[in-house]
Amino acid sequence: MDTEDFAGPLQKVFDDALAFVMRNLHKVHAGRGVNAPGRPEIPESVFEELLVNALVHRDYFVSAPIRLFVYDNRIEIVSPGHLPNNLTVEKILAGNSNIRNPILVSYVAKDLLPYHGLGSGIKRALDAWPQVDFADDRQGCLFTATVHRTSVENLKLVPGSPKSSVKSSVKTAEDILALLSENPGMTIPQLAKILSLSTRAIEKQISKLRKEDRLRRVGPKKGGHWEVK
Repeated sequence: MDTEDFAGPLQKVFDDALAFVMRNLHKVHAGRGVNAPGRPEIPESVFEELLVNALVHRDYFVSAPIRLFVYDNRIEIVSPGHLPNNLTVEKILAGNSNIRNPILVSYVAKDLLPYHGLGSGIKRALDAWPQVDFADDRQGCLFTATVHRTSVENLKLVPGSPKSSVKSSVKTAEDILALLSENPGMTIPQLAKILSLSTRAIEKQISKLRKEDRLRRVGPKKGGHWEVK
């Protein structure tokens, strides 16, 4: 239903891949009114951690891309290269780590990507969504993270949300416009909390809306407000 290739600087690849996953997730009721914006079926933080892990710890000597598959019942992130040295799935679940690309890690740690420390990403992802499996294929030289989805029948979908894998970034943009129409003084962190998205994702959507001349900022950053056009 949806396919893309991502290339370019590391941060761009990360942002584009994360947006690809999030727009292909279902939106579910977040305990608010029927017409309230829904939250993603799986927290965005799960994919932030797993994508950073894939980009930082993959084997760059293997001439192959990271592959990202979105299925009805699961999402797979397949990285070139098995776990280095004596590292195993059991050890990474316990918080152990082994740096394959130390220079890259040093740059990522300087806020290039949302990196929270060595050995903490897998545990953080599992804390947010325990239904994640990992497979270390040493023969095939691959490491796979599989995020299991909840069946559509068990989700309380937001009215009008897609029941198949389709682009929902438009839906997120419309949610932002609807919220700012009701409360022009809302901040980006407030929007991120209500929509269960990262501030980075909200900033990206707002930037796009401003370029499309559908939204503009009136007044200073502090004390100003948004105007939906």
